[in-house]
Amino acid sequence: MTTRVVFNQKGGVGKTTIVCNLAAIAASQGLRTLVIDLDTQGNATQYLTGSSPTKPDRTIGDFFDSTLSFSLNPQPFVTYSSNTPFDNLDVVAADPRLDELAVKLEAKQKIYKFRDALRKLRGYDAVFIDTPPALNFYSRSALIAADSVLIPFDCDEFARQALYTLLDNIAEIRADHNDNLEIGGIVVNQFQSRSKLPTRLVEELRAEGRPLFEQALSSSVKVKESHENYTPLIYLDRSHRVTQEYLALYNSLDSEA
Repeated sequence: MTTRVVFNQKGGVGKTTIVCNLAAIAASQGLRTLVIDLDTQGNATQYLTGSSPTKPDRTIGDFFDSTLSFSLNPQPFVTYSSNTPFDNLDVVAADPRLDELAVKLEAKQKIYKFRDALRKLRGYDAVFIDTPPALNFYSRSALIAADSVLIPFDCDEFARQALYTLLDNIAEIRADHNDNLEIGGIVVNQFQSRSKLPTRLVEELRAEGRPLFEQALSSSVKVKESHENYTPLIYLDRSHRVTQEYLALYNSLDSEA
């Protein structure tokens, strides 16, 4: 089982869209796939389950709440997952209680509980973790638990400066908590190839030796249509250009930078 977290401290860079579409591709290729939604906004949960989903029996908040009480026989992490309408694709749903739980979790030093639970997880081939746009308890927990991190980058100067800080933060977490964590690569998202600024920024980052994936993801209204229909691109329109870009990105994951 491979566990990937998609993370950037900057909001609006497409973390949820990348998580859900890569996970959907994995599921469409027959891999048992799990998406874990650590963002209180719950966009990944909604994207994969629809506008009026059946309330899940358990959520990620229930998992973290359970870690606050000692138990000799904790419930397996798989019991917190729910089905989606898509074959081979499950989700551990978001929970608005995460913010209030974070204070208690940090006070009781529960930062490794998520990692420990995922190490015992069975029945899945691939796990993708969506994170909040902040370096907080939950994003740190995800980075500690993951095999690799994918970093969305949306091609402006502010995003570039934030990227340098993010890379330093990841290096620190790797040194202190998870020496197996790899930077899978930087995903250039919402790319406009005809604009000079995005092209220049990408070229400069490559010249600096930053681990950018070769495949960029274009800006397209088809992505918004995908959100509106609560249907990942691979199921909405397989032949579309952006879907093909996602497929190329997914195919490059096995040879991550």
